[in-house]
Amino acid sequence: MGKRVLVVDDEKLIVKGIRFSLEQEGMEVECAYDGEEALEMAKSKEYDIILLDLMLPKLSGLEVCQQIREFSKVPIIMLTAKGEDMDKIMGFEYGADDYITKPFNIMEVKARIKAIMRRARQEEKKEAPEKVLVSGDLKLDCEGRRVFIAGKEINLTAKEFDVLELLAKNPNKVYSRENLLNLVWGYEYPGDVRTVDVHIRRLREKIETVPSDPKYVHTKWGIGYYFQG
Repeated sequence: MGKRVLVVDDEKLIVKGIRFSLEQEGMEVECAYDGEEALEMAKSKEYDIILLDLMLPKLSGLEVCQQIREFSKVPIIMLTAKGEDMDKIMGFEYGADDYITKPFNIMEVKARIKAIMRRARQEEKKEAPEKVLVSGDLKLDCEGRRVFIAGKEINLTAKEFDVLELLAKNPNKVYSRENLLNLVWGYEYPGDVRTVDVHIRRLREKIETVPSDPKYVHTKWGIGYYFQG
């Protein structure tokens, strides 16, 4: 797998056992034996996953987890000898992704690591292509919620942006007015489908060179609207 793992536990025999087993899987394993050391390593290097014991000298596992979450989304699995539900709840509140109670089976640890890494890869794939969408002269910054036409920023209302983002992320998919109303305004919205028509008209006036002959937001007569770059 070639993944870098940080194992944090003050029990050196446990660390040694985990390290040996993970290295057998082709992972690169680094170790820390107290909370302060773990936090410094997490700040100075990038890891694919961290195994973090709850009871540590200097800083507790929960304190380390909480501080790592201030600067990193790295997946964290908490390791602990305690099995009480309150500890699990605390771990998740502080930002842990999973929780394994000692004594544990190393096969379970490896299975959890692989599952979390797989999930992280899938989430990265979902997020990466959707941050900035470019189609012709149109650029859609999904994180900053900004729209540019030929480099010039266009001021859209929140709902105009929501409609454009939904259509642009699903090119050539035709959405009925009822569908757009439900997806953008919500099922509880008291308005009617004319709300959608008004927003589409305003959106075209802002982003289309010729609103009556749109380049981006098209009408499928009798059905609804779709995006085509």
